[in-house]
Amino acid sequence: MTVDQSSYAVALATPVLSVAGSASRFPVRRVYCVGRNYVEHIREMKEGDERDPPFFFQKPSDSIVANGAELSFPPYTEDFQHEIELVAAIGKCGMNISVEDALSHVFGYAVGIDMTRRDRQREARERMLPWEIGKSFDESAPCGPLHPVERVGHIGRGSISLSVNGEARQKGDLGQMIWNVPEIIANLSTQYELKAGDLIFTGTPAGVGPVVPGDRIEGVIEGLDTVHFTIGSRKQ
Repeated sequence: MTVDQSSYAVALATPVLSVAGSASRFPVRRVYCVGRNYVEHIREMKEGDERDPPFFFQKPSDSIVANGAELSFPPYTEDFQHEIELVAAIGKCGMNISVEDALSHVFGYAVGIDMTRRDRQREARERMLPWEIGKSFDESAPCGPLHPVERVGHIGRGSISLSVNGEARQKGDLGQMIWNVPEIIANLSTQYELKAGDLIFTGTPAGVGPVVPGDRIEGVIEGLDTVHFTIGSRKQ
């Protein structure tokens, strides 16, 4: 269905992701992120109990950035950091989804980066405030193309890594996730009704660190297209 733009006070802007091997696009509804889902990352951040259940935060849908873009270095931070993550895209609505049925709700998978204003996140955590200031800002969610399940199957294991200017920073295996994709979907769906168009960033392995203007970031997950982008000058 074509939307009549003339009936709106301002132009609509729906964030979309490309779909690998197709001319179609995936419209992004919500972006959910899992906090602390790899043991070594919990230890490097010195926060939380390794046995805690998953917790979630959100980024705005328009924080999604297409592959190959140049990101502005964001304002209000001196510690801009990368976190590579497997992204699961929801293709079928549901609430209180069982672990056994969870994967039937997945449209596909992509490589995403949860960019973080770490100094602002730490301040918010210490003051027991919400994380939005450190996580939910413009251009904070670069994402590669989505790979439909019918092409790549379900991804639960495989290498995950990130490099900056060709130097390895993060390296792990998806099998190291404390909570796997079906468990994440089942848990999240008890809190929200998941709908087609939702993205779930599933957590990051150890090795997170800062980037500066001019850096080139490349994120790789076995079986998926690489996500890559550069850091531009500070946003004014």
